[in-house]
Amino acid sequence: MKTHKRKKRSRLRGSKTAFWGARKKHKKSGQRGGKGMAGTGKRADQKKTLILKLYGNKYFGKQGITSKGTKPDKEDRINLKSINNIEGFIKSGLAKKSGDKYELNLENYKILGDGDVDKKIIIKARAASESAKEKVKRAGGDIILE
Repeated sequence: MKTHKRKKRSRLRGSKTAFWGARKKHKKSGQRGGKGMAGTGKRADQKKTLILKLYGNKYFGKQGITSKGTKPDKEDRINLKSINNIEGFIKSGLAKKSGDKYELNLENYKILGDGDVDKKIIIKARAASESAKEKVKRAGGDIILE
């Protein structure tokens, strides 16, 4: 007769389940839905009663001010290469021809110097870059700042 029977557990090491039955049963806290507050998200019905007892109704959903505030809009800008196509501005009523010059009303815009102007244009604007002023004056026009 054997005096010491070898344990089955030592023989099962290396097998898929190693004495635990289903594989899913021996994975840390997976059987309970995770450790601690894990699984207490929006649809965690199995843990809602526990949480409501501990924390009340303040646990779920957003509370208080969640907005980080809004940034002010970038100021409206327009480049000289867009202004050079003056016929589109005449059709929309922002520009008119007076003599050999064009008058363009862009009071809410800042004029930037990307591109070139080949017509004499008088532009009313809120602001303008130095390069834009120089290019418009070189073409025979002017930028009037308001």
